[in-house]
Amino acid sequence: MRPFNFEKAASAGEASAMKSAVSQYIAGGTNLVDLMKKNIAQPEKLIDVSTALSDAINHQNNRLQIGAMASNSKVANNREVIEKFPLISKAILAGASPQIRNMASSAGNLLQRTRCPYFYEVTTPCNKRTPNSGCSAVEGGNRMSAVAGYNNQCVAVHPSDFCVALAALDATVTAQTKDQKEIKIPFKDFHKLPENTPWLDNNLPQDAIITNIEIQDNAFGKHSAYVKVRDRTSYAFALVSVAAALDMDGSRIKNARLASGGVAHKPWRWHEAEKFLSGKKATVETFEEAAKLATKDLKPLSENGYKIPMLQGAIVTALQNCVNQYGWCIKK
Repeated sequence: MRPFNFEKAASAGEASAMKSAVSQYIAGGTNLVDLMKKNIAQPEKLIDVSTALSDAINHQNNRLQIGAMASNSKVANNREVIEKFPLISKAILAGASPQIRNMASSAGNLLQRTRCPYFYEVTTPCNKRTPNSGCSAVEGGNRMSAVAGYNNQCVAVHPSDFCVALAALDATVTAQTKDQKEIKIPFKDFHKLPENTPWLDNNLPQDAIITNIEIQDNAFGKHSAYVKVRDRTSYAFALVSVAAALDMDGSRIKNARLASGGVAHKPWRWHEAEKFLSGKKATVETFEEAAKLATKDLKPLSENGYKIPMLQGAIVTALQNCVNQYGWCIKK
């Protein structure tokens, strides 16, 4: 690890003022420290924001507000989250290990980098690590790579479970710029696809710092599920994951939300499948049709074609898990 300066910010405004092109914020450090050890990230200065940002979790004015420094564990075990936004808790508890969840901050979770093996192997070309050097995974080992929203610039996938649930629930990211201006970014616009700048993971302005995450009250609290398929059940990133949430009227679906991880450069919403589910009865046949609709245009790479049937099964399972405790999912 290369030498660096370390400074501690007392407030979000001070942290923003201290930021420069050669500095990075550090909160829990669960991703950044690893990147520094491997010389992927080489900041000249670290700005500790652990006491500059709030870790409070509040539910008021018909919305949940999660402070940027709230640990993943604190969010997952919060009573308001469990009762009103259980999809968030389920997704967080499916990710990482208890030790990492205890350290990782909510805002840091949004900003974590990909776990593509070529990104971590500094001897290989990687556009995300070294701009315009090429993407080794396109023609190389791409078993865990994207099946949606990718291009030849980058086929990496976003690793977060928390973010998949936030995408499904249409969260909003609040940030503060260097001039103390507050900005709000809809979660659907926060992360970006590779386009021609795959080294940029999100649309957060360079001089901005995340202060909180907001989720509006919704009708999905009673019927939600998170399914994560991985190589092993302990501390592994998703091959595919599905966050499902339903607003039910008896056995009929009034509204549906479906999002996935492990399939794209950002958490991926299945909007066409959501529209299809609206107004339908909660049957296995309906769920299977929704799964086929979600995956019909996906284009796997040379080694990840298995993700298509796996994703279909995960979607059906997640939707069934949303409702089967009430006996509303009618079997074939």
